[in-house]
Amino acid sequence: MKRVVVLGCTGSIGDSTFRVLEGLGPEYQVVGLSGGRQLDKLVALARTWKPAWVGVADTADVAAVAARLPGVRVVAGEEGLCQLATLPEADLVINGLVGGVGLRPSLAGLEAGKTMGMANKEPIVMAGGLLLAAARQGGGQLLPLDSEPNALWQCLKGEESGSLARLILTASGGPFRGQTRAQQARVTPEQALRHPTWKMGAKITVDSATLMNKGFEVIEASWLFGVEVDQVEVVIHPESVVHSLAEFVDGALLAHLGRTDMVMPIQYALTHPQRRPAPLERLDLAKVGQLRFSAPDRENFPCLELCYEAGRRGGIAPALLSAADEVAVAAFLAGRIRFLDIADLNRHVLDSQPASPADTLAAVLAADQLGRRLAAEWIERPNPKGAL
Repeated sequence: MKRVVVLGCTGSIGDSTFRVLEGLGPEYQVVGLSGGRQLDKLVALARTWKPAWVGVADTADVAAVAARLPGVRVVAGEEGLCQLATLPEADLVINGLVGGVGLRPSLAGLEAGKTMGMANKEPIVMAGGLLLAAARQGGGQLLPLDSEPNALWQCLKGEESGSLARLILTASGGPFRGQTRAQQARVTPEQALRHPTWKMGAKITVDSATLMNKGFEVIEASWLFGVEVDQVEVVIHPESVVHSLAEFVDGALLAHLGRTDMVMPIQYALTHPQRRPAPLERLDLAKVGQLRFSAPDRENFPCLELCYEAGRRGGIAPALLSAADEVAVAAFLAGRIRFLDIADLNRHVLDSQPASPADTLAAVLAADQLGRRLAAEWIERPNPKGAL
């Protein structure tokens, strides 16, 4: 029996996780769920999967949810997420949260010796060193759930640590691939949310449109696989069939190919080292027809280079950038700033602070709060560039 907690169960990662669990059968048991503010969906999932624990975002919702789920323990907020991540009965915690809110529960779970399946990349971007230290000290394990780092994890299995030359992450290019910044000047949230190949939540979909998501994956991969950020390269691959590649010192490339569906990496994390049949059609390469690759356009999609810069600077720089981007994307989706302002805002925040260590949780959280404050001030300043 493998007992599972799903944090962020009402989002797209939760949807994919439940598809996997339906196919895996009774040997997998859900013991905890968190769903933020989508209370109706959370209650429906809890009635289906019958966890003993449920988490909501706001303490004001605890009583109402508890009344709808007799016998279920309902917890709230960040402390509630940490409680769910450290449940003694849990074997695996799926972190499908969005943004920096996933940091403290991830640390808590690793310190408690849990296996953390991470679809929520921001905690690794913000504090990869702290998470890896927590895993070593507490006996926990970090498993990448996102398709690209999950693919790299599979490609590197059984290989000697000194044989790796570089990692190659693929990116679809998003809905604005091939466009100049001038062409992107009038992009609307609705257009940015139309990803050409993946079905994801709003934040990650906008980040994919700016290539910020791929930049975050560069930082994430550098932590997970122990390489410098400049050993992680990005190529544009519109078909999204090759999920990542690893190149070795002899020039050999190993690639992971598969359907464009988060079910595959999530299932592998749940069942590894075994492989089980997945609820997906087999990939037909003849129907795919061609696999195209090209270099990313760093001039017209500057968020990718911002992530490389933050990764090179290290310390609190990635936490600052992650926080700024979270505020920027929310403001764009709310119609308060323009699409091109996202990169300008992120650049402003990243360049506003000198490098300093991110060797404590307090330092990382302070950087996160500072990044959010600076981003909010940029949005609110009189006559900001690109103001609506």
